[in-house]
Amino acid sequence: MIGYRFNEFIPQNNSGKATFDNLLKVFLQLLIMTSGDAGEALSWLNNLDRKYKMADDDYGIGDFIEDLRKKGYLKEDESGKIIITAKSEMEIRKSALEEIFGRLKKSKTGGHNTHFIGQGDEPGSELRAYRFGDTLDQISMTDSIRNAQINHGISDFSLHESDLEIIESEHKTLTSTVLMIDISHSMVLYGEDRITPAKKVAMALAELVRRKYPKDSLDIIVFGNDAWKVEIKDLPYLQVGPYHTNTVAGLELAMDILRRKKHKNKQIFMITDGKPTCLKEGIKYYKNSFGLDRKIINKTLGLAAQCRKLNIPITTFMIATDPWLREFVKEFTQVNNGNAYYSSLQGLGNLVFEDFKRNRRKRF
Repeated sequence: MIGYRFNEFIPQNNSGKATFDNLLKVFLQLLIMTSGDAGEALSWLNNLDRKYKMADDDYGIGDFIEDLRKKGYLKEDESGKIIITAKSEMEIRKSALEEIFGRLKKSKTGGHNTHFIGQGDEPGSELRAYRFGDTLDQISMTDSIRNAQINHGISDFSLHESDLEIIESEHKTLTSTVLMIDISHSMVLYGEDRITPAKKVAMALAELVRRKYPKDSLDIIVFGNDAWKVEIKDLPYLQVGPYHTNTVAGLELAMDILRRKKHKNKQIFMITDGKPTCLKEGIKYYKNSFGLDRKIINKTLGLAAQCRKLNIPITTFMIATDPWLREFVKEFTQVNNGNAYYSSLQGLGNLVFEDFKRNRRKRF
């Protein structure tokens, strides 16, 4: 025997597919940064290609654009303008989910568990003796029959109540979450892009809930001078406006949404980079961008206290790290008995996910 004989391996030429996949990742990131403007994103992609040679001679940017059309990522509207499709919107959310949550460690157990046992959706691993009121589907037949054979013999089979073993079911919680996103002008102030990471977090969280916790509810609202609800599909298109920060309007809308939810677990996530600077009084706006206005702050703290009475924790993700803003967030968190994080933009996603899991385990 002469051993194994190998022939020369000639790999298939998949350069076009590999280039498309790589360009798609960059294109999706550019779509988030351009608030879903496909034309502007493609212009940026061309500029990047000229500088960094991301495409090659066999597969150029023109080929990539044509493949985007064929694969259903781009289409033209009635005026002939290139726009993204629903498939692109979903791909952006998936990309954000993988980018932000992809590095988290996997676990053999689900993230839906609580510290309570009882009637629930999922069978557990613990067994106990039968108690009055237990249902037939909770009985472990294999263990119960084994007990009967041990207790009464095999020749004359007899099954008694004392032989029955019950499988404990794990109590699962349902959670209603409202995610508040600050779209005031300060989110792009001083040339620092803070809205793009905030949108990535919102899209990743939305995709996570849709995939893993389909029975949960996630509502997303944005707040500037006013606050309003946005759909998940609209997240890539969010833009910062010439707004002040009306945190009061955002909290009032969030509380109104959660008030109509039947889930016992309710929570608010708030991503912001600045202090409250605005109130709406009737049809007029009370604004003060200089320092912490006590009138605005007192109203904001009052709503934080109301949320605490309603057992609605508020987790604040403060992107800015100014010492005087830290003091405000500290006071806000103490009044609400919630959580606060002073985060760099790079760590924002993991913080949101970890706190989302922790709050799910609470039962009020």
